[in-house]
Amino acid sequence: MSVKLRKVGSSHVLTVPNKFKVSENTEFDVFHGRDGSIIYTPKRNNPFEGDWYNHDLQQESVFEEVEDLNIELEEE
Repeated sequence: MSVKLRKVGSSHVLTVPNKFKVSENTEFDVFHGRDGSIIYTPKRNNPFEGDWYNHDLQQESVFEEVEDLNIELEEE
């Protein structure tokens, strides 16, 4: 399958065939390869943006309910 670059107004447009079932208004990031390839990937949220660093990210111990075991290593 191939698509053709078309001019619409002052822009160039590549169509997405219906069989790909891409929702209308889906945003994509676009990358241009050295070999002339054009790669579209669905836009994702950046996990490093936002206020996630304001939340308590302290990990809880899975051993909180286990009593302290005094195990001595035998010296050889």
